[in-house]
Amino acid sequence: MFLLGYDIGSSSVKASLVNAETGKCVSTAFYPKTEMNIIAVKAGWAEQDPQAWWENLKLATKTIMDESGISAAEIKAIGISYQMHGLVCVDKNQNVLRPAIIWCDSRAVPYGQKAFEVLGEEKCLSHLLNSPGNFTASKLAWIKANEPKIYEQIYKIMLPGDYIAMKLSGEICTTVSGLSEGMFWDFKQNSIAGFLMDYYGFDSSLIADIKPTFSNQGEVNAAAAKELGLKEGTPITYRAGDQPNNALSLNVFNPGEIASTAGTSGVVYGVNGEVNYDPQSRVNTFAHVNHTEEQTRLGVLLCINGTGILNSWVKKNIAPEGISYNEMNVLASKAPIGSGGISILPFGNGAERMLGNKEIGCSIRGLNFNTHGKHHIARAAQEGIVFSFKYGIEIMEKMGIPVKKIHAGHANMFLSSIFRDTLAGVTGATIELYDTDGSVGAAKGAGIGAGIYKDNNEAFATLDKLDVIEPNIAKSQEYADAYNQWKYRLEKSMSK
Repeated sequence: MFLLGYDIGSSSVKASLVNAETGKCVSTAFYPKTEMNIIAVKAGWAEQDPQAWWENLKLATKTIMDESGISAAEIKAIGISYQMHGLVCVDKNQNVLRPAIIWCDSRAVPYGQKAFEVLGEEKCLSHLLNSPGNFTASKLAWIKANEPKIYEQIYKIMLPGDYIAMKLSGEICTTVSGLSEGMFWDFKQNSIAGFLMDYYGFDSSLIADIKPTFSNQGEVNAAAAKELGLKEGTPITYRAGDQPNNALSLNVFNPGEIASTAGTSGVVYGVNGEVNYDPQSRVNTFAHVNHTEEQTRLGVLLCINGTGILNSWVKKNIAPEGISYNEMNVLASKAPIGSGGISILPFGNGAERMLGNKEIGCSIRGLNFNTHGKHHIARAAQEGIVFSFKYGIEIMEKMGIPVKKIHAGHANMFLSSIFRDTLAGVTGATIELYDTDGSVGAAKGAGIGAGIYKDNNEAFATLDKLDVIEPNIAKSQEYADAYNQWKYRLEKSMSK
């Protein structure tokens, strides 16, 4: 018995087959092998052809079916993870009307900002838990204003994962989690956000039928079965955006649990057990995969642009030429906690929402030409990244999320013991590192939705825990002192 998971990214589409009994991935593949094309007709625009997602999904499916040698009849459920905040528009015949406007497209910012001002910040934040911002609803508003002929033909709007489910089953549906990431969900009324729909002039018929995240959301139809080599009738039983799905993949379901990634940019995703929001809108809040009317489970998403990109910059420009990341970590370990008084503000990769969308840049504070060397800067870079995570976690804590445990994949910055120890030391949280990815998580989510697993604990009982990092209590004051100095310098910089 096997489960099939898809992860629809903006760079590639990944497919994984998971043995439901052992929980192990038996085959995985991604396409294209180079990054998928992003159409940028104007500065700030980012579009993709949804058909390209489907074509790459077909290639990935064929590869894993060929490599595994299993029968299509052995696949009992399908799960879908997808790039968040995108917009796909189809007509009554399910034809795509224009390229999808994807997550990193910024053209809709003025539309969301105007809605925020006209409707009122308190109204938006208390009902949507976010500013309308640059999310899916605002992208649709841009189409309505700038492409009225296309808008008139729209039968349904979809997120990228909804589109893939439609291609698989011929049915159009969505989830509360998906609607919340598009700013279409009113958490106070527990319904579609009518006040925002009315403001933008959207008809409620544009919204697809709503299905639970873990449920039968359609079955593979004859056409898709033929194209993919799957069995007709195979149920689609789970879908979620990539960040909620990443949390699911790390078995993060309950209040106080945190999922984190630290690649080029960094994400801290915490689960809140109460409906709340940040009055300054420095974080995003969406319905988590297990959110229901009876059980509040909200995913609070903090994104930090200047993360691994700073460590990469130090490696290229400051560290000895030809050094590896492991060797740079050894170099950094020669400096003490606090990097001898150096603080690096790691915000050189654009405006940071956590800082009120200010673009303060990256800066090095406290540098002494007589005492500091490359090892101090190498460590200060990693500490600065961790401290930016801590700064964001403090926002989450004020929203009612007690941060006790951080789950992460064993990758990118989490490969560094300095990064891990500093994060544990400054937050007081235990860090658990796992071997998993989004498509494997989507497959296990499908197992929950199909009733193959009774709950998430059974689904992730076989999740490979690679390491556990406990906070070093003896050094907690040293970490706190270094963070407080960094925070003072950050806030002083922001006040200028």
